[in-house]
Amino acid sequence: MAVYKIFPEKDATIYSMFPNMNTGLDPQIEATLTTFAPNDPNPQVSRTLMKFGTSTIQNVVNLVPESASWQSNLRCFISKTTGLDLDTTVDVFAVSGSWGMGTGYYLDSPITTDGVSWVWTNYSGSQKWNIQNPGSNVTGSWDYQYAPQGGGTWYVTGQNGQPLSGSQVYSYAQDKDLNVNVTNIVNAWLSGSGFLNTPVVNEGFIIKQRTEWVDNINVQPEIKFFSVDTNTIYPPCLEIKWDDFSYETGSLSVLNTLPATVTLAENPGVFYSESINRFRVNARPTYPPRVWQTGSAYTQNYALPSGSTMWAIKDLDTNEYVVDFDSSFTQVSCDASGSYFDVHMSGLQTQRYYKILIQTTIDSSTIVFDDQYYFKVVNG
Repeated sequence: MAVYKIFPEKDATIYSMFPNMNTGLDPQIEATLTTFAPNDPNPQVSRTLMKFGTSTIQNVVNLVPESASWQSNLRCFISKTTGLDLDTTVDVFAVSGSWGMGTGYYLDSPITTDGVSWVWTNYSGSQKWNIQNPGSNVTGSWDYQYAPQGGGTWYVTGQNGQPLSGSQVYSYAQDKDLNVNVTNIVNAWLSGSGFLNTPVVNEGFIIKQRTEWVDNINVQPEIKFFSVDTNTIYPPCLEIKWDDFSYETGSLSVLNTLPATVTLAENPGVFYSESINRFRVNARPTYPPRVWQTGSAYTQNYALPSGSTMWAIKDLDTNEYVVDFDSSFTQVSCDASGSYFDVHMSGLQTQRYYKILIQTTIDSSTIVFDDQYYFKVVNG
């Protein structure tokens, strides 16, 4: 499919209040600012570190045709959010420096210290985050009045001065899931060069609130997401999307009348995770015009309209979109045999059932066809 999801190989949250604590196996990650009281000497700031495998990213990008454009988005799914201002902003940067995931949980007793924390890049007593002298084109941010030195370091810009960052502003009525365009960061990792030809090595993302250390008890934005270790179906993912649209109708007529009948072909119902399946879409007027011909009008296939026909995938249990309709990346293609689209099953979670929907615009009406087009992805 032109929308491919990669899941993290590790993640962890680091906390200023617990500078040596590791949370590598915690089921939640967070980017939180908590001010307990005005002038409190110990407010808590948390930031999330998350890494996706370089070879996995490269393998997916290799699927993209040379002529096609692609985009990469970091997606995290909300588990809890409280105290948001109307202008709460979450920033995503490219981490500078390696770090160890560890095996800790939030507030283990005693706390676990065998992985990354606010002060240490790995286990407690290993190398510290170098905030004061992080290196060329690298920075960090912490308030020495409120926390020990630490909190991670990250790159500033990439090749040609492109910012290696993304952001999302939260508002009251907005979807609280994180969905940030990180194409510049992923491109910098894969190209191997950054600002002044300094390599930008993939050490993952750091997720943090833009405004931290606010000395106001009324401002306590807390944003928590499910981690890669969640027991839910909402782990974070790196979504890579590209345009694979092609439209050549051959001798087919384009469907331009309603009502219409649209069915899905080439769907055995169960796919191994390594599968790449081309779903064929059969389309025709529900009531074909009566004409003199030797074959049945009900077997004649039509092409769905170009540019306005898209596909989407929903999780059958939760009824949530796993891949939403996207006019740039999920357009339905066409060849001389009919309309079609490709799905890479390895970009979907295994042991789950999914449903395909087709959306098109015909005669100024937009219709979504949902006719029990189900399938399951299983471990290969």
